[in-house]
Amino acid sequence: MSIHRTAPSSPSRLSARALVGIILLTLAACSSKDAPVDTPVEAAAIPVRTAPSSSGPAGPSIGTNGLIASEDEMRLSFKTGGIIRRLAVREGDVVRKGQLLAELELAEVGAQAEQADQAAAKAERDLERGERLHADQVISLETLQNLRTQAAVARAGRNAARFNLGYSSIVAPRDGRVLRRLAEEREFVPPGQPVVVLGSAARGHVVRTGLADREIVRVALGDIAEVRLDAYPDRVFPATVSEVAAAADPRNGLFPVEVRIAPEAGVVLATGLVAKVDIVPAASRRSTLTHIPIAALIEGRGDQASVFVLDGAVARKRAVTVAFFNGERVALTTGLKPDERVITEGALYLQDGDRVRIVADPPPPASTRRN
Repeated sequence: MSIHRTAPSSPSRLSARALVGIILLTLAACSSKDAPVDTPVEAAAIPVRTAPSSSGPAGPSIGTNGLIASEDEMRLSFKTGGIIRRLAVREGDVVRKGQLLAELELAEVGAQAEQADQAAAKAERDLERGERLHADQVISLETLQNLRTQAAVARAGRNAARFNLGYSSIVAPRDGRVLRRLAEEREFVPPGQPVVVLGSAARGHVVRTGLADREIVRVALGDIAEVRLDAYPDRVFPATVSEVAAAADPRNGLFPVEVRIAPEAGVVLATGLVAKVDIVPAASRRSTLTHIPIAALIEGRGDQASVFVLDGAVARKRAVTVAFFNGERVALTTGLKPDERVITEGALYLQDGDRVRIVADPPPPASTRRN
């Protein structure tokens, strides 16, 4: 049996292959060492957004909703009942002091005034005759006194009838604007029923609202407040508490409160606008706590939580103690001081000591930018 053997490779061929491999490994090592790094060091930092902590009241504010109204809002009515003869204004009309707004049919009221005038005139004539007769000792002193009483009663009736006649029309007590018209011409209205609501902006505007019993005990006259309106979404109107009721409204059990808005140039307020009010009681302003956005809190449990504080370009994790929540803000008793910057976006992806870079808010679209 013959055995076939494979001839070994020549030494020259092996050394050539090894040389090629060594050259390739060397080139690869050199290229990886000298090649520039495509990702800069700052790109490894985690993008975040931050916000400053601030000093705020040590107690929560009282949030409620209300309606804008003119502080001088008058519900005008007739002294006597009757049929409306004329309504001279419409809602939204601007009126001047003394301008006629509405009047009743005067046939009945005028007849009553004429009747009272005639009765008073007769009583005066009877009294004059009685004075002469008493001087001639024809009638007694008692009869004369009765005539004097009748004349006085007749004069009082005449004055009342003239008064009612004068208040059978409604005139504007001051300059203002007609807010509402609550009746129509030829409609019968009883005495005292409001017919026209007149508002005067001379003394500004207020927000009328109601507070529950647990809130009213914390509010006092002069407490500061902030008012926000959907009509002016980018504005916060400073205000003060101007009226606090001592009794609850029986219709809803709430205590009426008025908040006066500080006037601002160029701002037009209309009665009936819905307002959001935040009242800061004086007791809450006697001391301060550190306030941060609620978005900065992480790992909350009870009153304990954590935040990431910006330390240069590094995020430092810090434990804090929560006092209370106030809308989109959180008050802290420990762990943070005012004017420190906390991370509000991106905190969930951080660990203590991570490098971060602050991302600015994008600019508004060109169509929404203000000139």
